[in-house]
Amino acid sequence: MSILPRALISAFAFLIPSFATAGDLTVPVGEPLPVYQAAPVASPGLVFTIRGGASVTPDYFGSGDYSVGPDFAVGLNFLRLPGGRSFGSYDPNNPQYGLGLRGSFRYIDERSAADYPELNGLNDVDTSVELGLGLAYSSRNFDAFADLRYGVVGHESFVGEVGADVKFQANDRLTLSAGPRLFIGSDKYSSTYFGVTAAEAGAVGSNFAGQAFNAGGGLLSAGVEVGAKYKINDDWGLEGAVTWDRFTGDAADSPIVQQGERDQYGVRIGITRRITLDF
Repeated sequence: MSILPRALISAFAFLIPSFATAGDLTVPVGEPLPVYQAAPVASPGLVFTIRGGASVTPDYFGSGDYSVGPDFAVGLNFLRLPGGRSFGSYDPNNPQYGLGLRGSFRYIDERSAADYPELNGLNDVDTSVELGLGLAYSSRNFDAFADLRYGVVGHESFVGEVGADVKFQANDRLTLSAGPRLFIGSDKYSSTYFGVTAAEAGAVGSNFAGQAFNAGGGLLSAGVEVGAKYKINDDWGLEGAVTWDRFTGDAADSPIVQQGERDQYGVRIGITRRITLDF
């Protein structure tokens, strides 16, 4: 219920004693008048934000070539659980600060040696979809998060991402942010994207002849993200970011990265839509 109907109900409740007969509302002398209140506003069950747009990213991890592709993300704003417990804020004009939960998602396109001659000898890597959850801390001028995801499709391994942002509120619609990013991957993840097996190194015509490499997990990249969010209204907005990541550890030592680029850049821009579901 909006503020205006609630105000009208309160005003109507206040006026009832003035127009009622003496037999309708009898209040003994010295006792307080009855108080009339509007019913509390029920919160929605789920509020989330989706982003769709375009991005420019490396063709594969370690590539020096870039391509334009789709960009998609989902963010959890509010969740009400059975029993009344809730996380986040459903009011776009009243964000909840402090510690909370967030969803995490990443899509990784397939990698095929047929598409990139410099990868001759390497086995193809299927498309992957990562899903997970994270902890997030938010304040007016600072955000931080730590996400854990699993490749439910594709690489079937765990990855983690940690980041923080300093925020600047340019006006009531535009917010700028910037901060560091760290990416961590398991041994299986690192082996999938940065390893070279003995069979691949020994394949006829392989560009990685004699370069078998057992890539281990750990901190695989570190970088910075600079972003901007523009609020069109309570439901629609624009969002963009520029990223830089530098491979570290076994990712940096991988023959795949050594023949390509250790520094990776990205640009994305998209439209955001806030969706509210009642249940």
